[in-house]
Amino acid sequence: MEDPEIKGKKKRGRPGKQTQTSNKKPRKSPTDKTLSMTRGRGKANGVAQQNGNGGEPVTLFEVVKLGKSAMQSVVDEWIEAYKQDRDLALLDLINFFIQCSGCKGTVRIEMFRNMQNAEIIRKMTEEFDEDSGDYPLTMPGPMWKKFRYNFCEFIGVLIRQCQYSIIYDEYMMDTVISLLTGLSDSQVRAFRHTSTLAAMKLMTALVNVALNLSIHQDNTQRQYEAERNKIAGKRANEKLELLLQKRKELQENQDEIENMMNSIFKGIFVHRYRDAIAEIRAICIEEIGVWMKMYSDAFLNDSYLKYVGWTLHDRQGEVRLKCLKALQNLYTNRELFPKLELFTNRFKDRIVSMTLDKEYDVAVEAIRLVTLILQGSEDALSNEDCENVYHLVYSAHRPVAVAAGEFLHRKLFSRHDPQAEEALAKRRGRSSPNGNLIRMLVLFFLESELHEHAAYLVDSLWESSQELLKDWECMTELLLEEPVQGEEIVLSDRQESALIELTVCTIRQAAEAHPPVGRGTGKRVLTAKERKTQIDDKNKLTEHFIMALPMLLSKYQADAEKVANLLQIPQFFDLDVYSAGRMEKHLDALLKQIRLVVEKHIETDVLEACSKTYSILCSEEYTIMNRVDIARSQLIDEMTDRFAHSVEELLQEGEEADDDDIYNVLSTLKRLTAFHNAHDLTRWDLFGNCYRLLKAGIEQGSMPEQIAVQALQCSHYSILWQLVKITEGVPSKDDLLALRRVVKSFLAVCQQCLSNVNTPVKEQAFMLLCDLLMIFSHQLITGGREGLQPLVFNPDGTLQNELLNFVLDHVFIDQDDENQSMEGDEEDEANKIEALHKRRNLLAAFCKLIIYDIVDMPAAADIFKHYMKYYNDYGDIIKETLSKTRQTDKILCAKTLILSLQQLFNELLQDQGPNLDRTSSHVSGIKELARRFALTFGLDQIKTREAVATLHKDGIEFAFKYQNARGSEFPPINLAFLEVLSEFSSKLIRQDKKTVHSYLEKFMSESMSERREDVWLPLISYRNSLLTGGDEDHMSVTSGSSSKTGSVRSKKGRPPLHKKRIEGELALDEEESSVEGSWMMRNDTLQTPSALQTPQLTSTVLRENRPAEHMPDPDSEPGSENDYVHNPQIQMSWLGQQKMEEVNRKDRTSMNYIKSRSNQGVRQTVRGLMEDDAEPIFEDVMMSSRGQLEDMNEEFEDTMVIDLPPSRNRRERAELRPDFFDSAAMIEDESVRLVSISAF
Repeated sequence: MEDPEIKGKKKRGRPGKQTQTSNKKPRKSPTDKTLSMTRGRGKANGVAQQNGNGGEPVTLFEVVKLGKSAMQSVVDEWIEAYKQDRDLALLDLINFFIQCSGCKGTVRIEMFRNMQNAEIIRKMTEEFDEDSGDYPLTMPGPMWKKFRYNFCEFIGVLIRQCQYSIIYDEYMMDTVISLLTGLSDSQVRAFRHTSTLAAMKLMTALVNVALNLSIHQDNTQRQYEAERNKIAGKRANEKLELLLQKRKELQENQDEIENMMNSIFKGIFVHRYRDAIAEIRAICIEEIGVWMKMYSDAFLNDSYLKYVGWTLHDRQGEVRLKCLKALQNLYTNRELFPKLELFTNRFKDRIVSMTLDKEYDVAVEAIRLVTLILQGSEDALSNEDCENVYHLVYSAHRPVAVAAGEFLHRKLFSRHDPQAEEALAKRRGRSSPNGNLIRMLVLFFLESELHEHAAYLVDSLWESSQELLKDWECMTELLLEEPVQGEEIVLSDRQESALIELTVCTIRQAAEAHPPVGRGTGKRVLTAKERKTQIDDKNKLTEHFIMALPMLLSKYQADAEKVANLLQIPQFFDLDVYSAGRMEKHLDALLKQIRLVVEKHIETDVLEACSKTYSILCSEEYTIMNRVDIARSQLIDEMTDRFAHSVEELLQEGEEADDDDIYNVLSTLKRLTAFHNAHDLTRWDLFGNCYRLLKAGIEQGSMPEQIAVQALQCSHYSILWQLVKITEGVPSKDDLLALRRVVKSFLAVCQQCLSNVNTPVKEQAFMLLCDLLMIFSHQLITGGREGLQPLVFNPDGTLQNELLNFVLDHVFIDQDDENQSMEGDEEDEANKIEALHKRRNLLAAFCKLIIYDIVDMPAAADIFKHYMKYYNDYGDIIKETLSKTRQTDKILCAKTLILSLQQLFNELLQDQGPNLDRTSSHVSGIKELARRFALTFGLDQIKTREAVATLHKDGIEFAFKYQNARGSEFPPINLAFLEVLSEFSSKLIRQDKKTVHSYLEKFMSESMSERREDVWLPLISYRNSLLTGGDEDHMSVTSGSSSKTGSVRSKKGRPPLHKKRIEGELALDEEESSVEGSWMMRNDTLQTPSALQTPQLTSTVLRENRPAEHMPDPDSEPGSENDYVHNPQIQMSWLGQQKMEEVNRKDRTSMNYIKSRSNQGVRQTVRGLMEDDAEPIFEDVMMSSRGQLEDMNEEFEDTMVIDLPPSRNRRERAELRPDFFDSAAMIEDESVRLVSISAF
């Protein structure tokens, strides 16, 4: 603390150096201390600098950073030093700010006395560590986080301890403010950031001092007024003079504090609140919010509020967030609302619009601020403003939705009269007074017109309105309440449906205690308190709805929608309550109502809800299982007998069956199918009667489509339950053969149904065929289930063709065609989306068969050729199929791609004849499709090398397959296909381009190479695409690095490559000779697998692992030529055959030329090949993509994941100074320097 004797005294001017008393040991200056510590000093910018003997830290920076001493004692020691020698103490403080900025330099006493602040700052700028852009305020880790806190605390304690005298001496504060102002105007980010934080905390401390002075002034004024108002005899004149003197001193101190604050505000805040660095702007806004709340009389006015209002438009979410939090602190105090009225009117629209901010944290705080504004003044927000917030309760981001729910709660549920509610409840006989509030919630839900999002609405209100949402007694009373004569109906039919839906959602939320699907990242672990609340809520709702649910079902059993929702409630019960609470009679009542519902309804949703309820109640872990099982068996027995009887009558009457017979079969079959989905009904043998219905329908051709669809589905369930029984036990051979016969007969029926005249029957048969072929495929015997081999079915060629034709006829159709097929009925948007969803499911089911090698891969050619035409509808499915098939077999996938292009080309020839118009849109469409296919091969040309070469081989053979009937002088009929094939030439590496060109020459006569007519242009362009890239292609064998990579990567300052890698690449040309010789060892024919391997569902890394014997030599680069010399699979390739022939023709002089290259040329080539292969270059890809973003996605999807380099740190405000010590700026400067060097 300061000496009380000097309290209130002022020292004017800047005295010279004070003489030391003889009895005191001369104190070393900070400069001397620093010089004495240079030996043994630790690392600067982050590690405490200690003396050589490992003693305690001696500078303010070290003390504050370590934080071992109480900050008040540190400040008191500095004050004592200041009393002894102001210059040396201030020098300590100046060096403290310099070192806190991460600067290595130290201000010496002579610099302090003889140099201006600008010169000192310029000198310190030269002392920064250029190797790092970090400084204490930006360094990560808990130590530096604590340092920031200590730094701010030190400044606050310093002003608090000096507030009675030292800050008024016109020396310390002038020096500190002048220094901080100069540092805050520096181009060095570290100086600006640190000094701005220091200045803002200094300002906050001064505001606190000014507030105290204002309070003292008010107290002194009151004392003076009280003394002056006394009668003359009791008035103390001396006390009046003292009070006047004290008031005068306080006023002078107040004026000086105001001058200091004005200096900081105008010299630092006004410039830095719009700094280029978002963190600096955030500091300014955060502190001005503190000032306005702390000293509202002085700062809470439009002169200061405007800065916060302007910054609400800041481009960085961090700054906008600070603005909103600063305003929240102001709006929390209702006494400040009158002062905020003008600001609210001016910036309310902006605040409301920020509830839709792209940064979710900002949106949440904006909603909370709007809620505070609503609490302070309901008139401040218009209905439109409120509606903008209302719809956010349906947001997928839970914090935003919860904040909007709080706003909705304040707006709708906080303005009611409890007494009036209780009176209304008594009059209507209700036990809860919340009836009107629940009715308001229902009305809001209906007006929002988002009925499928009831769970989202409940979750949004769960934290703010939980007591209301758990009032299930009130909800039940509203639903069961009968209208009173003479009064309006409590709830309409639509409102009753909405209330039931909301009730079910509240039950689910309470029982599961986690947000609905789509909100949150998944189920989190509940705390002990949350777990207890969940158990209590579950018991409460179970006890209530065990009695109430049968009554609700009884009242609404005729309404399918209401019943389907109500039947979801039992799945959230604690079923032990039935037996523990002796409530079996309520269970019987529930089972009775469910049975009535089953007998009354045939809607699929209702029947499935009943089936699921029986399944839950029949759980073996509960004692009520036997009671429920008996009721279920009785119901199934009755339905089965009725079904068998009605089937007999229908089959006997045949074509003479009336509508009643058809309805009896259909209604019973629907009920049994719904139950068969969740229950094992195999002992009732439903498959037999269903199969009879299907066979009769096929033979007679008059079976109603709904009966056929249900019979197919029920038979499917029966087969699956039989398979479950077999897989769970030890099946006998007879059981396997019996099931095989059933499956075989059912597959035959489904295959026959594909030609049914009714589209729903065909679609159902197709989906079931695909599912059963997938289930009973070769994967059935994996995992140690070889005994199930008799159940494996492989579709023959006829079935595969029928499935493919069905896809082509029912999936790849235009919307207009579909509308015509539906007898001209106009579909609304929802029906169109539903139809598209159905077609996507059909396509996905067939594509799965291709991916898992159940249907031959060439069948995918008919799918791939529709990629461009139906890209918007099925592009994602086709692209995923292409990706998976390539993982299975790259070569066969490539042959399938070229086959799809050949099919399109043949279709075009049939339409236009042999004389194709190569400029037509149809030809351009085929070329565009080929370009898209080429992009899917990715950047790693080595991985796709054999596949691309095979594709070119098949394309060349197709182009020359048919000669022109008019003679050899005319081009082959398919020659124009080479123009399509040229789209894949860029995917060939240099060596393979030569090989493919040699193969092309085999089909060309001498006259063809001399032709220049237009009809021969496809051949000319294809040859050029193979020849022009031969010398320019410097593609490395490692993931596609280009020669441009070196100059680009060198900008990053990466370390030099390992010597072994360089030496390995220097021998690249010598390796080429051995590689070309190795092609001679390869077979003459292209080997393709006879059957595709099923892709395992593992990660890419696991899938691409190879045994140890196939690992490349550690000294060679991944993907080098040696991999292909020693890889037997690649040796057995068509490229080997072509290379063998090329080697026989190769002239020896070319090898000598390669070996005689200068070392410098080789080094430059290798540098272009090898430098930093981790990131491929994008220029070629971007040029070929023609600006289409989806092409880039296709390019990079299959072979590698590419991380784009970070973009340059653009300046946020052009008028501000550049940040010379920003890390991004340092990289930019370094890159410019390296580019200039590389130019030489």
